[in-house]
Amino acid sequence: MGILSHLLILHLLWAALVFCQYEDYDFEDEYGGEPDHQVPYYFNPNTPVEAPHFPFPVECAKECFCPPAFPLSMYCDHRKLKTIPNIPSHVQQLYLQNNNIEAVPAGPFTNVTFIREINLSYNNIKFHMIDHGVFAKLSHLLQLHLQHNELEEFPFPLPSSLERLLLGFNNISRLPANALEGLPNMTTLDLCNNLLDDSVFKEKPFSNMKNLMQLNLCNNKLHTMPPDLPPSLRHLSLENNSISHIPENYFHRLPQIIALRMSHNNLQDIPHNTFNLPNLLELNLGHNKLKQVFYIPRSLQHLYIEDNEIENINVTVMCPTLDPLNIKQLTYIRVDQNKLTSPISTYAFFCFPLIRTIYYGEQNVTASRPSQLRTPVFRRFLTPEEFQEAEDNHETLNQETEEDHEAEDSYFHPYYH
Repeated sequence: MGILSHLLILHLLWAALVFCQYEDYDFEDEYGGEPDHQVPYYFNPNTPVEAPHFPFPVECAKECFCPPAFPLSMYCDHRKLKTIPNIPSHVQQLYLQNNNIEAVPAGPFTNVTFIREINLSYNNIKFHMIDHGVFAKLSHLLQLHLQHNELEEFPFPLPSSLERLLLGFNNISRLPANALEGLPNMTTLDLCNNLLDDSVFKEKPFSNMKNLMQLNLCNNKLHTMPPDLPPSLRHLSLENNSISHIPENYFHRLPQIIALRMSHNNLQDIPHNTFNLPNLLELNLGHNKLKQVFYIPRSLQHLYIEDNEIENINVTVMCPTLDPLNIKQLTYIRVDQNKLTSPISTYAFFCFPLIRTIYYGEQNVTASRPSQLRTPVFRRFLTPEEFQEAEDNHETLNQETEEDHEAEDSYFHPYYH
């Protein structure tokens, strides 16, 4: 028993030494810091995938880095690679962003079985350089990053397992009729900063995506609202297009919308009950041509209507009745760069008892020179800490350039949860 006890103690000491070794391991020395634009990946617990059993240390492509503490991940980003290295069969997360890759051949993926995330963003990939079906064969793939490439077409076919597809900042101008078929699990589709126009809606490409929750179509060439969107949608981004009209009852089929961003369009008139949505929290209609306000739903918390042509804010239109048992949730309004000559009526504080900040800023009352209202920012019910935070935020806002505002407003972050 004495010998066994000593052996057991030695074994425990050895295990503690190994554990401490990897606890103190500094990956930045070998890897060169965290990868840019890398967002933590959230696994779907409902997706059954059996992790393979493999010996330690695991295989890794010589061009890449495989952290011992994360043996399922292979980091090949920021390495000036022109081709995709061979991928070991056990890899589940593959990071190839920020390289000079131009093609996606089938060869490197021959033995790949369990891969769940591929990041090929910030490369030079063209559609015709992607081998047909190379992604469709990856039956466990959940997330595919192809933003900031040179794709001229939608990269189909894709696996039915896919949940998040990021295609922003490419040259995609059309969506073939069958491009989005067979993707029942898709929750996020980012197509911002492409060349899409209204013709892409003829085939109703999004209508069968029953689980789609976030659709980003900002910075394209749209003139009309996209028709036949799935009722599951919660986040819709249409900034920086040329949309001039929202059809009446358009959102009746989209009752779950939480955030709607339509800044930098050509909207002029909004039908009164357009945004009568039960779950809407954020509404951004800044940088349009609106002359009148509209009905504000009970759920809305943040309203952005800056840089429009509003001369008077009719609170009665925004809030036709008072209901003490169902008070409206609005807390913040941004109305700078309009044509207001006086602050909002105090009746607003009966309709919106939770309101804490109204940002007036400068108003475009005359063509020659913007004017400042006596109350550039109205605040109430703020703790000292919240007041200082608001002060800091608005000081930063005043220092930003118009280009900064456009850059911030133009992209609906694809990782909004």
